Amino acid sequence: MLSWFVRGLLIVAGLVTSWFVAADEPKFSVVQMTIAVLLCVLVVFVLAFWPQHWTERFNRLLKGPPPA
Repeated sequence: MLSWFVRGLLIVAGLVTSWFVAADEPKFSVVQMTIAVLLCVLVVFVLAFWPQHWTERFNRLLKGPPPA
């Protein structure tokens, strides 16, 4: 399960890195790892500071309107 998260993270990081650095440059893997770490930090930051009212709002949206 963790390997899926890491693989997805590296795929996204590789895509973002390829916008700025050519894939055949020696520093590509270093920049890719740096972007992957920044994306991981971003995910942890969002999960840590997720407001409670967003959860309540999403729960109301998923349940739909109350039955009449």
